[in-house]
Amino acid sequence: MKRVLILGAGLVAGPIIRHLLSKDYHLTLASNTPEHAIQIADGHRNATVINWSVDDEAELSNMVSESDVVVSLLPYIFHLKVAQQCLLHGKHLVTTSYVKPEMQALHEQAIEKDVLFLNEIGLDPGIDHMSAMRIIDHVHAKGGKIIDFYSICGALPAKESANNPLKYKFSWSPRGVLLAGNNNARYLKHGVEVDVPTQRLFRDTFSVEFNGVGQLVVYPNRDSIEYIDIYGIPEAQTVFRGTFRFPAWCESLDAMKKLQLLDQTEHLTAGASYGAFIAKLNNLDHKHLKQSLATFLGVSEDFVGIEALEWLGWLSDLKITEPLISAFDLTAEMMLSKMSLNEDDRDMVALQHSFLAEYPGGKREVIRSRMLDFGSPKTDTAIARTVSLPAAIAVEMILEGKIPVRGVYRPVVAGIYNPVLDALEGLGIKMEEEYDLPLDQHIQ
Repeated sequence: MKRVLILGAGLVAGPIIRHLLSKDYHLTLASNTPEHAIQIADGHRNATVINWSVDDEAELSNMVSESDVVVSLLPYIFHLKVAQQCLLHGKHLVTTSYVKPEMQALHEQAIEKDVLFLNEIGLDPGIDHMSAMRIIDHVHAKGGKIIDFYSICGALPAKESANNPLKYKFSWSPRGVLLAGNNNARYLKHGVEVDVPTQRLFRDTFSVEFNGVGQLVVYPNRDSIEYIDIYGIPEAQTVFRGTFRFPAWCESLDAMKKLQLLDQTEHLTAGASYGAFIAKLNNLDHKHLKQSLATFLGVSEDFVGIEALEWLGWLSDLKITEPLISAFDLTAEMMLSKMSLNEDDRDMVALQHSFLAEYPGGKREVIRSRMLDFGSPKTDTAIARTVSLPAAIAVEMILEGKIPVRGVYRPVVAGIYNPVLDALEGLGIKMEEEYDLPLDQHIQ
């Protein structure tokens, strides 16, 4: 019986565990929250749960040595440690995380060991890569060029569940979302490189009308320009990767950023209230805090960002319990307590690619590819399905010898993305592709 080691049993682990158990593989589930892994496995005869912490390298080595494929659902900072053990024992590795330079540096060693380290096989990164490459390769096969390329993805509450001032709820770690909000961004627009410092991240926005959802706001995601090489589109004049949110999120996060509420510097709180903390941090008038905030931000007191701050608790007289803490951690704690998905909520994943392609003879066409997937904490969230099922399918393919490449890879080659996308369709996760759209439907 083929053996799979899954490291981590967090919010996205359920679908991959259940899917692989249904294929009659033996799964070793190693986690520092073994009770969650036990709940997911539900007594399946082919599941072994191990209480394991990442600092136990001896046990990691033992578990890797006994497995055929290792899946790391751990935070990305631990992937290199896992990869080193996979090299030592000659085992394949699958992750849903971005390829960091230190992982890419293992490419030749992985080839020498005859193993595949397949990364970025989740949602974003993952399904976005695969569905984009399917269209890019289609255009190139017809002799065409990609002139403009936009790729936008968002994990959001369903519209009816977006019922707070920020219009957002968390189906994964608030810290991860907020950390991403502290990134800079970079993209190519009509041949010009655009650098967006983190201070302007939530102001560099535009809107998209998404079928079945309504208006969504887009802000840039990390470094888009590196995808010119990753996707093999040196001809492109526009390459933009962005994040979807409902209106209100960007205004609120921009206000928090101006008020240093996403800053990770630790402060002595000395029993101060949240309102006193934010006032002192920004030299505001605590006695007239809302008015002072409005003046500081250059907005009216009914501005959605101030409404969000008040709803979270940043204007309250409630005392801060931690004696030493950062504004970032306080914001994350507030969001976790008030913005998690409830059992009655639905979450959704919205993904859209928009292409402007040009063919020999001068003909141009707009191509659009969209996916809208819904989930629920009662079953599986959409983010859990779309992140972990591509990885599950990749594990199957590796075990069945259907991926012959070796080294460090993303799923941007046809031999990987076509069968994974086809299998996802069978699981109800499908990109809807539209060709020959009018040129006025292109994102400008």
